[in-house]
Amino acid sequence: MRLLLVEDDDHVAAALAAVLAKHGFQAVHARSGEEALQALLPAANAGKEPFAVVLLDLGLPDQDGYQVCGKIRRITSTPVIMVTARADVRSRIHGLNLGADDYVVKPYDTGELLARIHAVSRRRANGEEPGPVAETAQRLGRLTLELPTRRVSVDGEPVQLTRKEFDLLALLAQRPGVVFGREQIISEVWRTSWEGTGRTLEVHVASLRGKLGMPALIETVRGVGYRLVVPAPRQGP
Repeated sequence: MRLLLVEDDDHVAAALAAVLAKHGFQAVHARSGEEALQALLPAANAGKEPFAVVLLDLGLPDQDGYQVCGKIRRITSTPVIMVTARADVRSRIHGLNLGADDYVVKPYDTGELLARIHAVSRRRANGEEPGPVAETAQRLGRLTLELPTRRVSVDGEPVQLTRKEFDLLALLAQRPGVVFGREQIISEVWRTSWEGTGRTLEVHVASLRGKLGMPALIETVRGVGYRLVVPAPRQGP
């Protein structure tokens, strides 16, 4: 399985590539944002196995990793895992809003990174798009989910969500008012039972609340999980 390792430190990249190789991954090393973008172009991959995952360091010499992530999203849907020392929640949310599929904080355990790589690439292995899929649109108060086209709007205004954000919202919308356990959500959206994904779940929930402009939409049930609270229709003047 090929993956693109975007890391400007040759020693870090070499050590990680060696570990990845032991687990069946062929790491292609890019030392800058521009080199990474060139490596992802269709012309550069003609006749080659598509990249399964991009491991993207944010501290690159030529441009900020956030900028690179945004550019990657304009040329490919390959899953992106940000790997960085920026541990604050705001940085995580910003990365996910730009289209990253996951976010790993340095220093990390190698087993953690491998688990996350497998989690984001598992569905892609057979060319499948992730997330729960339904046949019709759902209207839940002010919120509308057009499930076949993966579009979301609030009061008729479109809202741009990442793939995982949409998957999470669509899962909760299957049964409004019903509590989904954290383990169930992680299993169905991230396709893994690895408990460390819980922090990623919290970040995605926070990002969804902010993007939709409805903090009370997703209710936290302490010690259990989350449920979707149907928003009331907006009253006219």
